[in-house]
Amino acid sequence: MNNKNNTIIVTFPDGNIKEYKKGITGYQIAESIAKSLAKEAIAIELNNKVCDLSLEIHNNVSLKIIKRTDERALELIRHDCAHVMAEAVQELFPETQVTIGPAIDNGFYYDFSRDKAFTPDDLIIIEKKMHEIIQKNTSFIREIWKRDDAISFFKNKKEHYKAELISDLPQDEIITLYKQGNWTDLCKGPHLPSTKHIGKAFKLMKVAGAYWRGDSSNAMLTRIYGTAWRNEEELSNYLMMLEEAEKRDHRKLGREMDLFHFQEESPGSVFWHTKGWLLFQTLINYMKKRQDAAGYFEINTPDIMDKSLWEKSGHWEKFSDNMFTTEEKENRIYALKPMNCPGAVQVYKQGIKSYRDLPLRLAEFGKVHRYEPSGALHGLMRARGFTQDDAHIFCTEDQITEECITVCNLILSIYKDFGFEDIHIKFSDRPEKRVGSDAIWDKSEQALKIAIEASGLSYTHNPGEGAFYGPKIEFVLRDAIGRDWQCGTLQVDLNLPDRLSANFIAEDGQKYAPVMLHRALFGSIERFIGILIENYSGRLPLWLAPTQIVIATITSDTNTYAEEVFSMLREKNLRTEIDIRNEKIGYKIREHSTAKIPVLIIIGKQEAEQRKLSVRRLGSNDTANFDLDTIITSLTKEAKSP
Repeated sequence: MNNKNNTIIVTFPDGNIKEYKKGITGYQIAESIAKSLAKEAIAIELNNKVCDLSLEIHNNVSLKIIKRTDERALELIRHDCAHVMAEAVQELFPETQVTIGPAIDNGFYYDFSRDKAFTPDDLIIIEKKMHEIIQKNTSFIREIWKRDDAISFFKNKKEHYKAELISDLPQDEIITLYKQGNWTDLCKGPHLPSTKHIGKAFKLMKVAGAYWRGDSSNAMLTRIYGTAWRNEEELSNYLMMLEEAEKRDHRKLGREMDLFHFQEESPGSVFWHTKGWLLFQTLINYMKKRQDAAGYFEINTPDIMDKSLWEKSGHWEKFSDNMFTTEEKENRIYALKPMNCPGAVQVYKQGIKSYRDLPLRLAEFGKVHRYEPSGALHGLMRARGFTQDDAHIFCTEDQITEECITVCNLILSIYKDFGFEDIHIKFSDRPEKRVGSDAIWDKSEQALKIAIEASGLSYTHNPGEGAFYGPKIEFVLRDAIGRDWQCGTLQVDLNLPDRLSANFIAEDGQKYAPVMLHRALFGSIERFIGILIENYSGRLPLWLAPTQIVIATITSDTNTYAEEVFSMLREKNLRTEIDIRNEKIGYKIREHSTAKIPVLIIIGKQEAEQRKLSVRRLGSNDTANFDLDTIITSLTKEAKSP
């Protein structure tokens, strides 16, 4: 029988229930199950929250022992690496102030304040010191402090940034500090049991600048980035992936393939070259075909609209820091659209809509502009101006599930056409900055959950990452070298139609605001092109390649036959170029291979005499001989869009 005063009930993942004395730690529970488990344990999960292994438990809980093999161990390792790095920095450079140092995707960072920026040589020294600290196997000890005592402690250490952080915390916030030996940091935790649990699989990567609290009006700090993994093999694989990613960098390949460029006169905007724009239009045409078949109607809305519309939609309040605006003219202020949705609502509102008109699917390839700090810009992947393949589906509440299932199936089918079949789906719920009542958000989130579960797709929870007007699901693609890219989204919005006075007449004759589903498939077309270039390492499938075929002659006396073949290929709408320059064939092959031309047709005397073609595929050193008609038929079929 459970003595409520002295014992607690612990429920394990397998459903087993055990009774323990109040105040028992996670480590002691692991030890009670098996000595080997206690040895492997690094943390515990209490009621779905990761906590220190040493935490005393005083209430009935659901508990799971976390081992190093657990995926969640990575965040702990990386977080602890940040702490150890900060200790190493202050030991080596005592004048340095520490600020914040979180775990991030694939690693960690810490921001430091010092007069002199760190150099790559400093990183080698810091990394060596980190290994020394880790080998000491110092325990991470959690302490609860009084607010004033914690502020005084850091002020006395001349750690003014830490003191400021504590002062700005809510008054009811519990102030926790973690000690590792003689070094102490402000931190919520959790942490590994000791420094030795971090292991050796980490590396400091680079130095960058960062403003305090991300505000350009604040002091510039020095940020050190690192990566950390559970073992040496994972670290080695990650570093190899980075090396491969560098080779695949879309900015480098974009230059080699003559697709686009960027320049300072328009930061974050793409200058498309002929071949790049052809690739862009190929994607547009593909999507138009898929959307037409799925019952969408294409629209187009203005790039610039009056501030009043953005105020009504909620963008001005929640998103204005990311918007480009004009100076006041004729007593009006305009903004470049950061999103397409308010414009789509204006199209919907033209004319009376009945329930019989729903669902109404309005698609738009809309150019949007969002302010991104210059330091965050990254070629096609992070731009200020980009094109979204948006669609807004206006429907009734009863139609939400069916429409969401249809959209999910369409998205997955499209990604498959581009070779992406490893797709991860995230459900993102209400953010802190949002419009609409909690009741509407409850309704929206429930509707989207029902829809995604009805689709039979598995998903993970991404808390607080929804749009400011509604929850969303995100489609994350895994590319050829194991990187994840968030692309498509589907959002349920019960806020915006009402805010913008959109309605339809229902069967009962009353007016109601429609549900608005926001849907993007590629997401940003520019970004999707960047992903494709890197995924394929520039070797695009034949149907996507801006130049599909190059005909290269060996000698000038084959030019007539080459031009005949050129005309025949062009008649079949194959994007073909001819190279009859007085250059050696080896030079031509190297040049066109660098430009990532999928098919190289080589014509010499023998080919001309026999009316055959020698075909060389990108990435191969071999050539194959074909009859003229056979290869044209084959290439025409291969170049057809899915």
